[in-house]
Amino acid sequence: MKLINRLFAPVAGLVLLLTPLLAFAQTATLKIASPQRGSWEGAIPELGQQAGIFRKHGLELEILYTAGGGETLQTVVSGAVDVGLSAGTLSVMGAFQKGAPLRIIGASSSGSPEVFWIAKADSPIKSVADAAGRTMSYSTSGASSHIAVMRFIEQFKVAAKPTATGSASATLTAVMTGQVDMGWAVAPFGLKEIADGKVRIIAYAKDIEAVRKQTSRVQIVNTDVLTRKRDLIDRYAKAYDETLDWMYSNEDALKRYLAFSGFDEAAVRETLKNFIPKWSLQTQSVNGIDEAMEDAVKYKYLTKPLTKEELGVLIQTQPFNK
Repeated sequence: MKLINRLFAPVAGLVLLLTPLLAFAQTATLKIASPQRGSWEGAIPELGQQAGIFRKHGLELEILYTAGGGETLQTVVSGAVDVGLSAGTLSVMGAFQKGAPLRIIGASSSGSPEVFWIAKADSPIKSVADAAGRTMSYSTSGASSHIAVMRFIEQFKVAAKPTATGSASATLTAVMTGQVDMGWAVAPFGLKEIADGKVRIIAYAKDIEAVRKQTSRVQIVNTDVLTRKRDLIDRYAKAYDETLDWMYSNEDALKRYLAFSGFDEAAVRETLKNFIPKWSLQTQSVNGIDEAMEDAVKYKYLTKPLTKEELGVLIQTQPFNK
């Protein structure tokens, strides 16, 4: 018996060692809605998949690119995708209060340092204070850029005209062709045009104090998806964070992003240096919840603030609330 034990002990140890690998031998697929194809934040699933990080966690991603957070929210509510990135926090809270089957599994962006508004270089508009009667764009209804426009109008007490213009690339075209007076942008979109003197920045989202303190965009899943695929969502969250660490520490990530996005290298390096610090993309903490709910009530996304119990159900950040 001792001889048998000695013979089989190494085999048993090998089985234990390989068990996690065997569990991921069959990769599972998750459908992801990511906004603004080409943006640094929206490229996290794409770059992580290219680098093999999600596959290491037993996942294959099918990535759908949307025009903004409002569209992302709709795809998750309908069950068309499993995970939605960068959905506007206020919109998510409002949809949840109305009974939408949603859960927040992580933050996407906090402080919004990368979001700004541009006007043509020859425009008479110098700041939001000059925006009376002018169009000021956002991506889609309910997106974080939409909330920021409404905050600008309130803060500067100026009768600008909120206008949906879709993706950042479409908005840049709308600004250049005079279809909109002030277009929203997210770095590195627009930075080359700024450097070339074609457009200029007239406002930053971080100019609004409330924005600086809040998580403006979150990652969401359909409640049914979280119930049926909790293990996959757990793996996804780990792979996402691992990808984020890699993107801020490895030049290969920058090379892959340049090839994927087509952006000028100087604009991307400026983006990482001055617009998107790693802390702004942290996933663990949804910040400024009380202030966000105040805004949500003010802008009629919520009829009343969510209770502590409701927030405990809605926000399922890692490690998942039980």
